Amino acid sequence: MNQLAERTIECPYCGESIDVLIDASDIDEQYIEDCQVCCKPINFLVSHNIDDELIVNVYGEDDAY
Repeated sequence: MNQLAERTIECPYCGESIDVLIDASDIDEQYIEDCQVCCKPINFLVSHNIDDELIVNVYGEDDAY
């Protein structure tokens, strides 16, 4: 069974805070999802820290990861 975690991220383009659902099985995966406000593509990088907490980093198209 997949566990979904809700996270609030800030769009790297428009700066709006948006709530997203992250699939915990996407650890060490990268994917693109459009901003719900400005519709620009946000790159998501899902990982976990040493305490096994879910970490979500977001980047714009031209940002380096």
